[in-house]
Amino acid sequence: MRIGIACYPTYGGSGAVATELGLQLAERGHEVHFISYAQPFRLTTFRDRVYFHEVEVPHYPLFEYPPYSLALAVQVGEVARQHDLEVLHAHYAIPHAAAAWMAEQMLLDEGHELKIVTTLHGTDITLVGQDPSFWSITRFSVERSDGVTAVSEYLRDETYRAFQCRRADIRVIPNFIDPDVFDRTKYECHGDALAPGGEKIVMHISNFRPVKRVGDVVAVFAGIRDTVSARLVFVGDGPERAHAWEEVTRRGLQDDVVFLGKLESVAELLSCADLFLLPSEMESFGLVALEAMASGVPVIGASGSGLNEVVEDGQTGYLHPVGDVAAMSASGTRLLTDTDLWNRMSEAARQRAVERFHVDRVIPMYEAFYAEVLGS
Repeated sequence: MRIGIACYPTYGGSGAVATELGLQLAERGHEVHFISYAQPFRLTTFRDRVYFHEVEVPHYPLFEYPPYSLALAVQVGEVARQHDLEVLHAHYAIPHAAAAWMAEQMLLDEGHELKIVTTLHGTDITLVGQDPSFWSITRFSVERSDGVTAVSEYLRDETYRAFQCRRADIRVIPNFIDPDVFDRTKYECHGDALAPGGEKIVMHISNFRPVKRVGDVVAVFAGIRDTVSARLVFVGDGPERAHAWEEVTRRGLQDDVVFLGKLESVAELLSCADLFLLPSEMESFGLVALEAMASGVPVIGASGSGLNEVVEDGQTGYLHPVGDVAAMSASGTRLLTDTDLWNRMSEAARQRAVERFHVDRVIPMYEAFYAEVLGS
């Protein structure tokens, strides 16, 4: 198949999943064309059958806000026309699905049929899409797509609830991992640098948005640190990083917390971790939790959203109500002080990640869905 992928190129989960999906499809013999305003951050080397098309947005004095959606629609149309694309896979409803629909309409006038598949990743539905400014266009884009997938049952159900888009048959295709990439035995752990005193390593990786509740991360760690010799390693950056540091200094934990900033070597870092914290207000899926589990790292997180479909409470980690930092701290302490329990959960986490979310299990779901959409 000849497949276009419109996505955000940044560190967020949707961009990472879109890029890895495209690379996996190319390895399976498909021709893949990425379309975005910058090169996806994981698309760093030459790959056979993989192409990148940059969207250039004109900057005229008349435009206070450059019309990226229109430029994207034009570029999608050009790429589809020049390379005879069969499917355009839009990751994140706004603006990608909306731009894809505009391109589809332009192409229809020329006799070129382009099928649109939209994958909903999370905040495009739970946050951005529910803003009154975007609600109607988000619903329109979902309903006008030829096929729609969501990364979890939670997100599918939330889409139906929030947008009443019953015309869309939303399929659940989960996120995925390559177990070989997240095999912690392949990496030389940097434990000496991150925890020079041999402390346990507690880790959090995110974009530091308010929904991640990084203040709770610090509070949970503080509770663990009361009993366990441990260090907290933050990976990533974003608007709440300053708040996280304020909490660290307020609790006097400056010597026990490390901020590494944005790094691409997630698998290498997770190979050093003993525990992963993800106490988010909401997770549509929790890709980073899956990556931690694939690395054999038990997860402590918040229940009530898509994370429940990734982490098995009491088996691969522990899930507690949002904001219950005392319970999370107690579970983390128990894990880090009971070697047998940690070993069982570490093995179970790796096993669940491999068996349920293996790339070789999930990619064929997308291939079958493309074929279904093309045959409709």
